[in-house]
Amino acid sequence: MDLKIFDRMESEVRGYIRSFPVIFSQARGSLLIDEEKNEYIDFFSGAGTLNYGHNNPIFKEKLLEYLASDGVVHGLDMATSAKKHFLETVDRVLLKPRNWRYTLQFTGPTGTNAVEAALKLARQVKGRPGIVSFTHGFHGVSAGSLAATANAKFRRAAGVALDNTVFMPYDGYFGPDVDTISYLERMLEDPSSGLDHPAAVIVETVQGEGGINVATLRWLKELERVCRRHDMLLIIDDIQVGCGRTGSFFSFEAAGIRPDIITLSKSLSGFGLPMSLVLFKPELDVWKPGAHSGTFRGNNLAFVTATEALRQYWADDLFTAEIQVKERHVRDWLENVVHSYPEAGLVARGRGLIQGLVCQSQPGLANRIAAKAFSHGVVIETSGAEDEVLKLLPALTIESELLTRGLEIIERSVAEALAEQQVSGKVLKFAGGKR
Repeated sequence: MDLKIFDRMESEVRGYIRSFPVIFSQARGSLLIDEEKNEYIDFFSGAGTLNYGHNNPIFKEKLLEYLASDGVVHGLDMATSAKKHFLETVDRVLLKPRNWRYTLQFTGPTGTNAVEAALKLARQVKGRPGIVSFTHGFHGVSAGSLAATANAKFRRAAGVALDNTVFMPYDGYFGPDVDTISYLERMLEDPSSGLDHPAAVIVETVQGEGGINVATLRWLKELERVCRRHDMLLIIDDIQVGCGRTGSFFSFEAAGIRPDIITLSKSLSGFGLPMSLVLFKPELDVWKPGAHSGTFRGNNLAFVTATEALRQYWADDLFTAEIQVKERHVRDWLENVVHSYPEAGLVARGRGLIQGLVCQSQPGLANRIAAKAFSHGVVIETSGAEDEVLKLLPALTIESELLTRGLEIIERSVAEALAEQQVSGKVLKFAGGKR
């Protein structure tokens, strides 16, 4: 497959093409198809952007109807019919059933734009610059969101100092016996801790890029309590693990908490169309007209498909039940893999349909498994500070048969990668003995 044009014309910054070195030409549901007609089961879902699969036929039909009617495509923040229908549907499907009141702000087209707006708003509301973020957290790569992102690889690329953010240990960072909320609260209470009073705390309930680190519901409840006690806003970054990824539409619902600000993007449009959104409590709406802007904050095509996603999948609890069934299937399979190879030190963790196979004790193993899986027809990525976690992110709508086939390929890939590693280790040991 000829990839020379990409090597010649694209920047070295490109990433996923290196893991998946083929030219994809079609996509349907949970299948990607390359130019040579090879099929790949998608356990990547556009890094969480395609929760409902590729070219979802329900959304596609509505999109084609809208285009055929000459509906407004680009509308800045003007009122359009597509936006009106979206707002009405959010109110009817998401807010009223939960007895919630949130104001919506449409930002630029991608998740980092939503995070930037959320952080700016929190600082305006509280009149303080500081933000608390967490170890292994990922919130974007533009300046403000990057300051709240922990990974050194991304931070080094900034080229400037990243200020006004302090990092605290996430749930489980020091192991299961250390209460990291108590640590945070002690830092806030001690006038000599060196921690200036923050405006807000930003957190992912499940850290996707950070290695599928899952906050317990108790930890999230305690974090909300600390925010209330110390006059800080609670921002939940639901960009990757929202929109149903953990089972419920919002990932924090099971904890029974009410964030002050919520950021959404990725699968919000349902069709892979750029769209991001900030929800915040109405009393926080201190923006002056035009104070935060963006040319592409009115993607009406995304409004059309996002409206249909809410109508089709979230008007009742049936879809949540389907996700939970698939979650148990994936988790049981991963646990079986863990128990089948005790010598490898593997660990399974996750929530909903964001699951990880942790290969902490075997450097490079997760990447080798991912490469093996791709060679057998599964697209899957790794995450974590050292790419030590095989990250399973199938579409929420994936057919059971495809899901099982993909899991079988992953299990086969684990076996092959471990076998090769064992052989390689024996060869190195023998070579060392000869010296």
